[in-house]
Amino acid sequence: MPTNLPPEAMDKWELVEAAHTPKEKMDAMIEFLKYVPHHKGTMKLRGEMKRKISLIRSDLDKKKRMGTGKGGGGPKLFIEKEGSAQIALIGMTNVGKSCLMTATTNSKVVVTPTPFSTHEPVPGIMNYKDVQFQIVEAPAVMEGSADGRAAGHVTLGLARNADGVILMLDLSRDPIEQLELILAELEKSRVLVNKPSGKVEIDKRHAGTALRIILVGKLLDCSMQEVEDLLRSYKMNDAIVRISGDVRLDDVEDAIFETTTYKPAVIVGNKLDLPEAAANLRHLKQYVNGKLPVIAMSCEEKTGLEELGRALLESLKVIRVYTKEPGSREDTGHPFVLKAGATINDLTKNIHKEMLENFLFAMVWAKRLPFNPKKVGLAFVLQDGDIVEIHTRI
Repeated sequence: MPTNLPPEAMDKWELVEAAHTPKEKMDAMIEFLKYVPHHKGTMKLRGEMKRKISLIRSDLDKKKRMGTGKGGGGPKLFIEKEGSAQIALIGMTNVGKSCLMTATTNSKVVVTPTPFSTHEPVPGIMNYKDVQFQIVEAPAVMEGSADGRAAGHVTLGLARNADGVILMLDLSRDPIEQLELILAELEKSRVLVNKPSGKVEIDKRHAGTALRIILVGKLLDCSMQEVEDLLRSYKMNDAIVRISGDVRLDDVEDAIFETTTYKPAVIVGNKLDLPEAAANLRHLKQYVNGKLPVIAMSCEEKTGLEELGRALLESLKVIRVYTKEPGSREDTGHPFVLKAGATINDLTKNIHKEMLENFLFAMVWAKRLPFNPKKVGLAFVLQDGDIVEIHTRI
């Protein structure tokens, strides 16, 4: 159920929302926490606020050190996205993350048996069937990462910012214990790897637009009036709130604090070449029970790389759409990577806004079509591997 914060806390949250600078937001969050009571219902909220305060403080300290010339400023909190999708590579120490980066990407990492040798994020590009995945090796996860231990705020911040995550395990030791620890730290940071049954999106508007709640789904333990009352108690009087799937009242409150995020995940069991690995892999697959893809690999022997690429493509639910110039026999060879369910409209918009404005029709080549090419309009739904030729007025 919702945290049932006292009115004083509600007023302090309004100051957090109104903050303009990171320093103002951090100070307002610290003040807000003073009025959040300590009980089971507020545990997750308090943890998330502390995580956000830690992130802002670390970033401010880094800028201060750089500004005064007193050091390198510490590890980066975020890595700018490149390629088709950014994947955070997360695991405990010595599971083989650097070895995976060497086997799959162009990054220059040092592979060493020394524990906790990765102190800051290391990005690299993995090419798989015309798709470029940006893999970012994060500092090792440990118990207490979500509370800021070691570089935990960096690692879990990367997970929140990425498009997906690889959960890397060492098959030579208990993989279930490792997985449970990683998932526990992610959950404390409100990062989910199993898709939730419902979703709440809050689009905060300028004053005067009024509160609109759009329900495309089902409220499980509350009424629309209770949802509206909760939103207004947080002074959310000017917003568009979209609710889809099965949603509870505490899911709505979660969305107010922007705390929970879902990231598609692939589990990688590494060191398949070691004697204990086969039995541990069987136990791991039984434990996961199909809820997440499990890829068995040996980074040393470079096995399982094809399976990893395919799993990333499927878990992110993206498609490759190739284009060709009118009159040309061959496509460009470089696809547009779009979300599954994308249409000709999405593709055209991706290419150029002006092309969409002058759109006439498109010709599509696809194996599923009874004849090729087929003349289609903007609403035509694309699939992986389609080839498209767009015709415009100009």
